[in-house]
Amino acid sequence: MEAITYSAFRNGLKGKMRELRDNAEVLLVTNNDPSENIVVMNARDYENMMETVRIYENPYLYEKLKRGIVEVEAGNILARDITDD
Repeated sequence: MEAITYSAFRNGLKGKMRELRDNAEVLLVTNNDPSENIVVMNARDYENMMETVRIYENPYLYEKLKRGIVEVEAGNILARDITDD
């Protein structure tokens, strides 16, 4: 994770925001007081991360996902063509 000072982040805000979006990166913005440090990331990446957390926290969804992975690894999959009807 890249770290940048608050001042440098503020001065290059627009460019840093685009960089985080385009590269799916996370940025640590530091301040003199470490308790004021923040992490900045693209909203889409944050939403994806939180969905992953929700799946891991939900025993039913987590077990369903694990069963699906086992099925795929065992070759028990059915390929389908996606077509417009």
